[in-house]
Amino acid sequence: MIVYPLSAARTLALHTQGLTSENQTGATPGPAIIQRMVERLGCVQIDTLHLVRRSHYLVMWSRLGSYHPADFDNLIYSAEQRQLFEGWQRVASFIPLKDYRFQLPRMQRMRQNHSEGFLKWFDKEGHTLMDMVLERIRKEGALKAADFEYHGPRRGSWWDWKPAKTALEYRFAFGDLMITNRVNFQRVYDLTERVLPAWVDLEPPTMEQRDRYWMEQAALALGVFSTSQLIGYNYFRKGPVKPVLEKMIAEGIFVPIDVKLADGEAQSFLVHHANLEALQKAAQGVLRAQRTTFLSPFDNLWWAPGRDEQLWGFRQRLEAYTPATKRVWGYFCLPILHKDKLVGRFDPKLERKTGVLRLKALYLEEGVRPDEELVSDVAIAMRDFMKFHKASELVIEKSQPEEFGVKLVKALGKKL
Repeated sequence: MIVYPLSAARTLALHTQGLTSENQTGATPGPAIIQRMVERLGCVQIDTLHLVRRSHYLVMWSRLGSYHPADFDNLIYSAEQRQLFEGWQRVASFIPLKDYRFQLPRMQRMRQNHSEGFLKWFDKEGHTLMDMVLERIRKEGALKAADFEYHGPRRGSWWDWKPAKTALEYRFAFGDLMITNRVNFQRVYDLTERVLPAWVDLEPPTMEQRDRYWMEQAALALGVFSTSQLIGYNYFRKGPVKPVLEKMIAEGIFVPIDVKLADGEAQSFLVHHANLEALQKAAQGVLRAQRTTFLSPFDNLWWAPGRDEQLWGFRQRLEAYTPATKRVWGYFCLPILHKDKLVGRFDPKLERKTGVLRLKALYLEEGVRPDEELVSDVAIAMRDFMKFHKASELVIEKSQPEEFGVKLVKALGKKL
């Protein structure tokens, strides 16, 4: 069997994630391009952290360059333009509405197989609240959790929802409610029949149909992957999907290949048969990674557990929930992708009132030198990153090596 070179595996993995095109030079990407990119990835994670723009905006920027975030929002929340919805796939995510039907088995399971915690809450107060929140929304229209009065104790934990919020979230999980908007990132709930477009397919799939669809979607987005990484992309439970996965390999949908890893060893991976041609082009050097960009800690590229170290010798870490004294890199570091290599990372904070983008720390990986090409390409990406964040000034507090920060500031010059 052919052993594909590391460069080919890296390039295919980046290509299927939409991360190989040259940095944007043409027209600003519009809603249709954003929609196609979300569909290509399968879904995009929602997260509350916003040291810079929130993660879902960053995931799109990494692939498309500067665009109008309102175009992304309208795809989710505008009744006239809605093509995406808030749901739960791998995690809380923005998901294409064309895939809504594949959420139906989960909603049905949530309705029928209640957790012990739900049953206790329901017996105590939930049976009344579940009906109350639905009836109020039916009569008054879309509402936030804050629109329901609550005078009980606040215990301080971010997950310690007031009772009405709990009821709203259960109704959302069961499919009775959808998220029609966000105000200051707070969810606004409305009846599903008032939010879901009439064109959406509501034919429930079988569990095998759903699992096959999600695995094939994950495989197309991953490029090269192990079985555990394919399962990890959508947080499948290994036991139930193993027979389906084995059947898809036997049918030739997923094809075994050997790949040389970053440590020099060869390992067996899988590739979707539709990506074999792209893999061959990557091996021949016809398909090349040409993009320099920065990646969110929640980027889809990291959804294949362990692949960051296998293909790039790079360990992706989110240290926001690590005590400050134990952090190695920083609170919310963004890895730096340069062509087919992960060359560094930086810990940013946008000071929105002053327009300052502050890098608390900027790092290059061991053995990476800040040569002219690297500095120039990172400067191009940083200039666009600042434009996307409406930042007019860059401050680098710490750089390792120091010359990288000095050269980057010089390369940016007066073009900010």
